[in-house]
This record gives sequence, structure tokens and C-alpha cells, in this order.
Amino acid sequence: MTSLPILDLSRLDAGADEAAAFLADLRDVTHEVGFFYLVGHGVEQGLIDELLTVSRRFFELPTEEKLEIENVHSPQFRGYTRVGGERTHGDVDWREQIDIGVERAAVEPGPGVPEYWRLEGPNLWPKSLPELQDIAARWNEQLGELAMRLLRAWAASLGSPEHVFDHAFASRPFSAMKIVRYPGESDPTLTQGVGAHRDGGVLTLLLVEPNKGGLQVEHDGDWIDAPPVPGAFIVNIGEMLELATGGYLKATLHRVVSPPAGSDRISIPFFFNPALDTVMPRLELSSEIAAQARGLSLDPTNSRILETYGDNALRYRLRAHPNVAEVHYRDLAS
Repeated sequence: MTSLPILDLSRLDAGADEAAAFLADLRDVTHEVGFFYLVGHGVEQGLIDELLTVSRRFFELPTEEKLEIENVHSPQFRGYTRVGGERTHGDVDWREQIDIGVERAAVEPGPGVPEYWRLEGPNLWPKSLPELQDIAARWNEQLGELAMRLLRAWAASLGSPEHVFDHAFASRPFSAMKIVRYPGESDPTLTQGVGAHRDGGVLTLLLVEPNKGGLQVEHDGDWIDAPPVPGAFIVNIGEMLELATGGYLKATLHRVVSPPAGSDRISIPFFFNPALDTVMPRLELSSEIAAQARGLSLDPTNSRILETYGDNALRYRLRAHPNVAEVHYRDLAS
């Protein structure tokens, strides 16, 4: 395989036979590869263009304005991360970004309150770019609806009731987005934009600026380039969906290499995640499908997948952002 498969979501609305064929393709592609391009998704190009424009405007703000909302000011790991401020497996990722989650009041800590509830709370917004908050809210709503439709399709493709996952997202979904800028550093040797990793949530919808490569996906020991396709999201499943299917669906290693020197790249991943206290349901697979399940991915450089999503989310953030952990989570390091 030299490129990712392309799936057209509009096939679900093209009659029973076409819908069934789409479900079979969705199941097979995420069993074998774990990544694909999604077209026919219904998200308007105008909204996509608006988000890319405001993202560029954010990174053009003066450094001091971005640092006013640096993530060290947020116990929820929200806000701006300067270049080199995040790590994958201890190695520095060469990118700057703003992390935006669901806007909620902070949860009061106390006896019996799991530590992962400390991740819920408000976002940090740049004062001179108020339109960012509005478009982020619209993006979160539309991509959440799209992701839920995909998740129901996966459930149906595996012989389960299509609404089996709905309760995990009904009340307090913990979805999030990053707006990322990768400055050009590869000259000519390729350098790390983001190190190899699997996403820890349920599924990811990735938007990349047109004509900007850098994402690479592991398949059968090789790295496949995954440049943007016009009008498509790049979709991959995370560890929680792999867990729910006993390893039949595959959370795949991927990485980003820095753009060439003198250029940069905007990338906007949307992470569709359940409530922090969710224990993902285990699907009852047919004997034929279950026989093809590979079990959970084993990564000698990482810990095992935990049953409760919030435990995974907190562990990942503490590891990736030691500066925030030092300020707000010293009690957990002792």
C-alpha cells in the first residue's frame, strides 16, 4: 500500500446496498490500516476556509499575546503551547499550538472525586481574536455530529446496535481540538514535528492545509505519506475504540515530520472523546470477526491502555506537558 484508502460517507444515503457496501469498507479499512480519507462528509467548505483563516491569524499574533494564554496558566492543559513545549515519549515535538476543549466550569476536587475531573474547565482565549471562540464552538458541534455518525456506522458494521456508544457521549463528552503550526525545520534531514504515537481517544478527524504534507502512517513496518486530499478529512481511530473491539479495529502509529525550512504547515485535529468517567463498552463480535481480532496494541515505550478514558487522558497530558504538570499537578508526582 502506497496511499491511504478514500471512503465516501455519502454512500450511507445512497440506498441499502450502497450503505451496506460502505459499512463493509469502513470495517475492513480500519481493521487493516486504521487510517483513511473521508469525503462526502457534509462539512461546508466555507466553514473549513474560515477556520484555516482564523488559525493563521492566531499564529500571526505577537508572541507576548500568545504567551498571555500559555498552557501553564491552565490546570486543564488548555491554551497556547510554544514551540518545543510538548513531548512525545520524552522527545520534543517541534510545533506551536492552541488546545481548545469543551467549555465548562472547573470541577471542584475533593474526597472520592477522581483526579481526571481536574481536566474539565474553561478554555483560554486570545483577547484580540474573539472570533476564534465562535468558530471553535461551531467546529466542535459540526465535527462532533460527523464523528457520532461515523461511530454509529462502525458499530453497525461490526454487528452491534448502532447506538451502543451513544451513552458515552450523551452528557459530558470530552472532545477537543488543537490548532497546530509546524515551522519548517527539515533542511534537508527530516526532523520531528510529532513523534510516533497512537491517539488515546475514540477517533480523530484531521484537517490539513491544502498542499502541505508531513503526516506519515505506519503500515506493515513502512511509513506511508498521507498528504491532504482536497475536500477530505484524514480519519483514524484511537485506543479506546481498539479497546472496545478487542483489537479488531486498529489504532495505528503515526507521526509528523517538519516541513522544509522556509515553509510551515497548519494542522487541525479534532479528537472525539467520551465523558472522562466512561468505561468503553466491549462489543460482542461475531465468531468470524472475533477470530480476526489481534488483541490490544503493544508498545514497549508506553503503558497499557486503561479501562476508564479519563485515566488515559490525564496520564497522556502529564507526560506530554511536564511544564503544566510541574505547576498544577505536583501532588500526583509525589
